[in-house]
Amino acid sequence: MEFDLKKRHCYWFNELCKIPHGSRNEKELSDFLVQFAKDRGLVWKQDEVFNVIIDKKASAGYEDSEPLVLQAHMDMVCEKNNDCDHDFLKDPLDLYVEDGLLKARGTTLGADDGHGVAYMLAILEDDDLPHPPLSCIFTTMEEIGLLGAGQLKPEDVHGHRMVSLDGGGECHTLLSSAGGGTSVLTRKIKWEDNDDPCLTLAVRGLLGGHSGGDIHLEKGNANKIAARMVKEAQMAGYDLRLVCFNGGMKDNAIPREATVTLTYQGGFDEIENFLKKKEKEIWKELEFSDAGFKVEVNKADSKTRMSQEDSDSLINILYLLPNGMKNRSMVIEGLTTTSDNVGVVTTYEDRVEIQTLVRAALDSNTDDLLNQIAVLADLLGWEHTVMGKYPGWSYSEVSPMRDIYRKVCEDRGRTFEISAAHGGCECGVFKGLDPTIDIISFGPITRFIHTPDEEMDLRSFDRSYELLCEIIKACK
Repeated sequence: MEFDLKKRHCYWFNELCKIPHGSRNEKELSDFLVQFAKDRGLVWKQDEVFNVIIDKKASAGYEDSEPLVLQAHMDMVCEKNNDCDHDFLKDPLDLYVEDGLLKARGTTLGADDGHGVAYMLAILEDDDLPHPPLSCIFTTMEEIGLLGAGQLKPEDVHGHRMVSLDGGGECHTLLSSAGGGTSVLTRKIKWEDNDDPCLTLAVRGLLGGHSGGDIHLEKGNANKIAARMVKEAQMAGYDLRLVCFNGGMKDNAIPREATVTLTYQGGFDEIENFLKKKEKEIWKELEFSDAGFKVEVNKADSKTRMSQEDSDSLINILYLLPNGMKNRSMVIEGLTTTSDNVGVVTTYEDRVEIQTLVRAALDSNTDDLLNQIAVLADLLGWEHTVMGKYPGWSYSEVSPMRDIYRKVCEDRGRTFEISAAHGGCECGVFKGLDPTIDIISFGPITRFIHTPDEEMDLRSFDRSYELLCEIIKACK
């Protein structure tokens, strides 16, 4: 199947991919959306964090209908393969089709949530589609903590029923989602001159994945593995000191790679053999989740290194930080209810920063895990702040929007499915702005989101657009 740009939802997705739109880099796309509205005489608003709201009057026969809110986030997770030279700040995505699946060479595709943005643009320009008053909300910085949505005010939500276009599965909708928050741990670093030899320890070959939807799959975390290998080598008597530690790219993506530079004393071959032995042990643990896991050990050089105290503190906190699934639901089969992802470790000139994303179905579980991290940070001499805390979206037994969605699917001979999710989404934010709002989530089939293997099923992309149009027409 081809990516047919004559179809307007395909056309708009392709246009979006020409504009860099990673988190905190959405202004160009935001301005593009404003110009789209201006060109069509639509009512629009752009706020200080570049959220955009575009309203369209009801079509004939729908003037007395309750307004319908459509919502999607415009930012994407910017992940790429190690050998890819793509610059997410300026380069367009390099799209291609393989076996009916749309992909981007070497990078994430941004179907999360570009498909939702493309759907809204196609619907807004379609003057033949019967529809109630529409309010399309395009938010920013969703992928780094729902920050754009968090800046909206109740008066920005122009309706009490909503289709969140950050879902997936065609005839599948969410009943609820997790809340959460990002712990940011920071420690100032003292540097010392170094005359010892150096080596690099690089963790490679992990699959990664979404830190909400994939956290229960026991995937390897590159940051945790690298810290473990260094700590176990130290406990075995090897004198290792950190020069730098860098791993992961986003707090909501399970880190696939990490690189650690260390000074050492003794023989390189002996240390390499120890680390390679640990590689085999850990590979056995990951055999059924991350069979591609490998470790590369090479000689290196550095004129400086961290103080012993700072090096020990960094390795210890990474070794001890909670990570992975912590609790699961006793009611809903397969649902994770509490988790943590040690997502990003970055060494700067004057400090080291760790970002770890906590998710939980209950705010009390979120607070408990964030507090555990805060206590650990205090014990080991780290500053701790919480960024982008957001509420969960709780289940509503009565939902007219869900009933409409179900009927549209069944009228087409499709099976309607519902589930709860551990991933965070903006539905919780909108529920906080309007506790009465009736929300469904919706979208096409996508796979491997937040990784360079991300793909979108083009047949599903088409079918889902048709379903969305039917849902809108049914909202009379």
